[in-house]
Amino acid sequence: MCKDFWLEIKHIDKNCGARYGILHTPHGDVELPIFMPVGTNATVKTLSPEEIKSLGAGIILANTYHLHLRPGEDLVKKAGGLHKFMNYDGPILTDSGGFQVFSLADNRKITEEGVQFKNYLNGDKEFLSPEDVIHIEEALGPDIAMSFDECMPYPVDRKYAEKSTLRTLRWAERGLKAHTREDQALFGIVQGSDFTDLREMCAKELSKMPFDGYSIGGTSIGEPKDVCFHMVADSVRYLPPEKPRYLMGVGSIDYILGGIELGVDMFDCVLPTRIARHGALMTSKGRINIRRNEYKEDFTPLDPECDCYTCKNYTKAYLRHLHIANEEFGKRLNSIHNIRFLIKIVEGARKAIQEDRFLEYKKEILEKFGDERGF
Repeated sequence: MCKDFWLEIKHIDKNCGARYGILHTPHGDVELPIFMPVGTNATVKTLSPEEIKSLGAGIILANTYHLHLRPGEDLVKKAGGLHKFMNYDGPILTDSGGFQVFSLADNRKITEEGVQFKNYLNGDKEFLSPEDVIHIEEALGPDIAMSFDECMPYPVDRKYAEKSTLRTLRWAERGLKAHTREDQALFGIVQGSDFTDLREMCAKELSKMPFDGYSIGGTSIGEPKDVCFHMVADSVRYLPPEKPRYLMGVGSIDYILGGIELGVDMFDCVLPTRIARHGALMTSKGRINIRRNEYKEDFTPLDPECDCYTCKNYTKAYLRHLHIANEEFGKRLNSIHNIRFLIKIVEGARKAIQEDRFLEYKKEILEKFGDERGF
């Protein structure tokens, strides 16, 4: 277990499971709940580390799978680890690559030992075991590392789900034994698809292992919203309350707030930057597409209720011009706004939890912005 990593629960909303706390990490303290921007290749697309910090981000993500393939963990280690390599002095979390392997369904083979897959960059055959993943993450040097798991498709039959969940537990145990860095937290990942008893079994078994925190995996892969929340609830209720809980790959307002209500502390998604590059922007008036002709001569701020750099300095007309002209600066400005927008929503949630009014806050936000997934 990591000696400089622990969760300090400050308050639990008296009306639901929403929690406010401080997560202490080797690279600083962060308030929970938190939305974590994704920097897959050791960069949040188009933004500098200083810009990310200015948006109120605490933890940011990088991806083990992608960094292993390029530039390689040995190079990152030689550079002094991820923090020095990408010049980010806050906490960093690395995903294990389990989801990326899942997405390579036609080009991978899963066995008890690990996963063989084709390198999408050059076509070479690659192999990753749970121990390999831990060694890679130790070389990369994030504050928080994920265990290697098998992310099942949805839907999946019961027999396969049980076999896969048991394999994830065995891989978790192997990864835990391989992990040696005392300055790095390691999370176990709960799987089980939409089978309540498998989620319960997986969460209980992982809780017996000395992980620093726990992730909820296998969601946001095409299942209906009510099924997703059942998966989350079936996992959370059996996880130790003194450890952080992380719902992987969730970034829309309704899913974040729904997860917070159930007691989840951490969220991440590429959503805000991905849709920003396509001109889709989250605002207090709803989601807009900045390329629309109605913004051609709109010289007002993107969102008068937002405090980000974009909204303070630029108009919709200018943002539209940049998008139509395919200027990189436009993608940056859009990304700055979308990330800040989501972080501000979560900041509001933290305040509401401390005042025992999270459910009212959630209702207010969803009535204002709607509950469309992908908002």
